[in-house]
Amino acid sequence: MKRKKLPMSLQTKIIGSNIVNTVFIIFIFLVISLVIEYKQVEKQRGNQALQLAKTVASMPTVISAFEHEDPSKTLQPLMNKIKRETGAQFIVVGNTDGIRYAHPDEKKLGLSMVGGDNSPALKGEFYISKAEGSLGQSIRGKGPIRNQQGEIVGIVSVGYMIADLQEDAYQRGKEIGFISLIVVIIGMIASYLLAKNIRRTTLGLEPHEMTSLYLERNAILYSIKEGIISVDKDGYITMINQSAKELLDIKEDSLNQKIETIIPNTGVYRVLETGKPDRDHEITLRNRDMIINRTPIIENGEVIGVVSTFRDKTEINKMLETLTEVQRYSEDLRAQTHEFSNKLYVLSGLLQLGKHDEAIEMIQAESEVHENQNKIIFDQIFDTKIQALLLGKLGKASEKKIQFIIDENSSMGPLPAHIPYTDVISILGNLIDNALDAVEGNKAGEVTFFAIDLGEDLIIEVYDNGPGISVNETEKIFETGFSTKGEENRGYGLAIVKQAIDKLNGNIEVESRPGKGSILTVYLPKKRHNVAN
Repeated sequence: MKRKKLPMSLQTKIIGSNIVNTVFIIFIFLVISLVIEYKQVEKQRGNQALQLAKTVASMPTVISAFEHEDPSKTLQPLMNKIKRETGAQFIVVGNTDGIRYAHPDEKKLGLSMVGGDNSPALKGEFYISKAEGSLGQSIRGKGPIRNQQGEIVGIVSVGYMIADLQEDAYQRGKEIGFISLIVVIIGMIASYLLAKNIRRTTLGLEPHEMTSLYLERNAILYSIKEGIISVDKDGYITMINQSAKELLDIKEDSLNQKIETIIPNTGVYRVLETGKPDRDHEITLRNRDMIINRTPIIENGEVIGVVSTFRDKTEINKMLETLTEVQRYSEDLRAQTHEFSNKLYVLSGLLQLGKHDEAIEMIQAESEVHENQNKIIFDQIFDTKIQALLLGKLGKASEKKIQFIIDENSSMGPLPAHIPYTDVISILGNLIDNALDAVEGNKAGEVTFFAIDLGEDLIIEVYDNGPGISVNETEKIFETGFSTKGEENRGYGLAIVKQAIDKLNGNIEVESRPGKGSILTVYLPKKRHNVAN
């Protein structure tokens, strides 16, 4: 199998790019420096040659030598001496016809000067020229030699070889190249240290790994239902996911703002100071009950930020209520099974004793009761979840020896799609359980259930002939923890009922008289636009 080719590491990229950039810049600098250096040297040597030519042309000895029959005897040794003392590579003196009287090579005396650049000198000008002479290409300073009467009697040419100038430039280039090599080495070391520092800062992650983590982070933050907000050590928001914006109804751009300007009293600064996480803390944010966790971000033992995660407590309560209802269904079905088991034992005993008529009478009585109740449940109530709930409550009431009656005028279709069945079941279950508790122990205990949805509202009514509720208690029965029996760990059923009704934008009425029983009537709007957000 062909192995996947790994991308080049960040360290290699940094070192490689820095070396390439450094070498390229130094190469350009070296070329430009050498060109400038050569031009400067060439100009400098040209000026030196010109000044020396002027000096030689004005020397009395040189001028008087042209009056002798053999000027070379005077000029040749004099020019060699001047050449040695000044460092000029050649000094050539000739007459107006270009015949040499002085030359570094004595064999070339008496021959014509080479280069073809004598015309300006013959016209009386001093100048700098570059030409190919008998010694090679050179840069020259040339000018006329005049006698006492001002007549041009000769030409002087002082020069420096181009090859020597190039050699000087090359040596200078070697020096600059050595310095450049040192700079490249220093650049490599600096690049390595920089790459190492960046790698340490990025926790050893390569760019492609950071890109992958960033994309995964965004996908995870978007998919998580919990709200997440991250702040730095100064309390500025560095990250907030979409769920947090929706839960807290944040529409404006909140990044790089102080956390308290968006969410006051979050306790983030306490975690920043202590460095200790805060778990499952209940708090109200934007009028919503939240469960919040705060975890410090620690680097090198220092708190550099805090990540807060929070979720809506309402959803947790809803889940707990659903689990409670499932448990109640289980208990109700167990009660129903237990009750039917008891009745089967009685029938078995009657049959064994030969009491066939009594057994038949019992079967007929039970059949009539169940037939009437089941007829109402299955023929007039068409929501299967409500049917299951009522069947379970019938079994529970039978086990407690309480008469549970489903009003024959009840009529109810399937619940509207926008009304959660968990809320309606929570309302019904708690109302019926509360009524059964009210008449428990009463030999004539009776609970009646009625429901109808023919109008714009779903109306649910639960009646019990229990002890009733006083006026003072009526105002408190929907408070969490309040119970008319005064027992601990009770008083939650009607509070849950009230919360569910308020959520559905409904209403509940209580009619009760001490000693006469109670009637609780619930009105739930069936139209979607009437349901509270």
